[in-house]
Amino acid sequence: MRRVALAVSMLLASTACTTMNTDMDAPREALVAPILTTADALDSSTYAQPQVARVTHVALDLALDFDTSRVGGTADLDILAQPGASEIVLDSNGLEIARVTDGRGNDLPFTLGTAAADGEKGAPLTIALGTARHVTIQYMAPACAEALQWLSPEQTAGGVHPYLFSQGQAILNRSWIPTQDSPGIRQTWEARVTAPKPLDVVMSGVRQGEPEDLGDGRRAFNFVMDKPVPPYLIAIAAGDIDFKAIGPRTGVWAEPSVLDRAHYEVADTEDMVVAAEALYGPYRWGRYDMIVLPPAFPYGGMENPVMTFLTPTFIAGDRSLTGLVAHELAHSWSGNLVTNAVWGDSWLNEGVTSYFENRIVEEVYGTKRAKQEVALDYMAIVNKLEEVGADAPGTALHHPEGTDSAGSAIIYNKGAAFLRTLEQSVGRQRFDAWLRQWFDNHAFQPATSAMVYEDLRTNLARDAAEAERLKLREWIYAPGLPSNIAKPDPAAFAAVDGAADAYGSARTIPAAANWAQWTSAERQRFLQKLPAELSAAELAQLDSQLALAKSDNNEELFLWLRLALANRYDPAVPRAEQFLSYVGRNKFVQPLFKTLMEQGSWGEPIARRIYAKTRGGYHSMTRGNVDKVMAKPD
Repeated sequence: MRRVALAVSMLLASTACTTMNTDMDAPREALVAPILTTADALDSSTYAQPQVARVTHVALDLALDFDTSRVGGTADLDILAQPGASEIVLDSNGLEIARVTDGRGNDLPFTLGTAAADGEKGAPLTIALGTARHVTIQYMAPACAEALQWLSPEQTAGGVHPYLFSQGQAILNRSWIPTQDSPGIRQTWEARVTAPKPLDVVMSGVRQGEPEDLGDGRRAFNFVMDKPVPPYLIAIAAGDIDFKAIGPRTGVWAEPSVLDRAHYEVADTEDMVVAAEALYGPYRWGRYDMIVLPPAFPYGGMENPVMTFLTPTFIAGDRSLTGLVAHELAHSWSGNLVTNAVWGDSWLNEGVTSYFENRIVEEVYGTKRAKQEVALDYMAIVNKLEEVGADAPGTALHHPEGTDSAGSAIIYNKGAAFLRTLEQSVGRQRFDAWLRQWFDNHAFQPATSAMVYEDLRTNLARDAAEAERLKLREWIYAPGLPSNIAKPDPAAFAAVDGAADAYGSARTIPAAANWAQWTSAERQRFLQKLPAELSAAELAQLDSQLALAKSDNNEELFLWLRLALANRYDPAVPRAEQFLSYVGRNKFVQPLFKTLMEQGSWGEPIARRIYAKTRGGYHSMTRGNVDKVMAKPD
């Protein structure tokens, strides 16, 4: 990829610009975030050259075809370019480009390059601009577009109508939208999408009016996102879905048979928004709606603006797993408002959000639950460091190109622990003032680790000596955990840890009545602290007394199944097969298949038999991860 000199002072660094619409004579103002030009902000996952020419606005006009599992139509792109720029480079992964024209309908030459060897990055789409600053791309996305999951009616709760949802993070949206697919290149967007009746369509933009009946068995839906967002946050879902309001600006979509349970589970959302605003400033996106997707959705949640996507696996019937909702809401500030410029700085999204999530949980559900969830997060960090080594490069928060993260325990939990340590070191009042100004001063802009490091030195630490005491550089750039980490309250799990010790020493199982009264965090803690090796008789006794295999809480059920399968417990296999057949969340699916494969001649045949039946129902991201688990080493 051709690099551009970083020292160039550019028009592209302005915070606002004028772009042109299709008739080439009416100006349209679009807020455009600065393009960062430091070396640590160069995104190697994109072919774009945004310092030369960048997309500022995307207008989609698309049709959903459920018979062929394809989406296609046109994408109109507004472009901001350097004087004399001769081309713009976009990202594409499998897109079939039929024609490219300028704002007057004149053909523009284009080339679709060779795909990267790993297949993930796709290929560059280079368009010769001439003097054009607006282009229209006629295209079709492939049936195998990695961002899109087309579900048959049998894969839905209703069983009558098909379903579609997208998952764009990190670089999958280039498989259905031709644009510059990089978190640092923020773009406003709008869309017109047609779908067969009676399906409803939602997107991560504000719906404009009621759907238009086209008279041919289809309806058209219109959406606008007038705030610049990173392209991975453009999302769509379509299916037999209904809506139920929660508060004046909050509500939830779900399939009709799921809607009441979903609505009960997320009923505290309006309170969460109020709590979040009191902490770190106004919610800037208008509405905060959610959609509970079918179980094939590969993540717990996805923070798509104005329409958070949620897995149904968080529905426990008692709101014990609604930290997920708090997390996705918190992304409306950290991630959506201020975004990591490159994926090597993902902790700026997820770590900050995880800290913010816990503060929301504290406000809405109380300090006991918040402290317990902090303790679970800390335990995850310790376990990860024991697994990979405290000096493993992947355990640093910042990951320069070529260094992979050690996983979510680092990006999410260590990132949150960093902010929690700062809060306890300088006091909550000072820390909250700093974090709020960070969101305010960098709103709708990309950021890097270097930027937050300098901001902490300038706006949080009182002097260089305090900055040194806070170990800012060590936290961000060094592996492992700094010595000043704020450890969780040892009393958070005092009772449950005592019960776990009693089981470990004397196999004393908690009374069923006590187990039922524990919080979900307490039950998870107990399951995590059980001995790694247990006999079939011991597992049977645990299940009989605590009804573990019958749990409606998927976090707890997962922990039980992983423990049982690791001990080759035959009675757990049917429940595991059932679980893997209806849940597509990668957090659960990949570890369970990995556990089975690690059991050699007992587990591998079970894993292969189940995967042969379930693979087609998983999202491409989940499939890719499990495929690696199932592959035999050479």
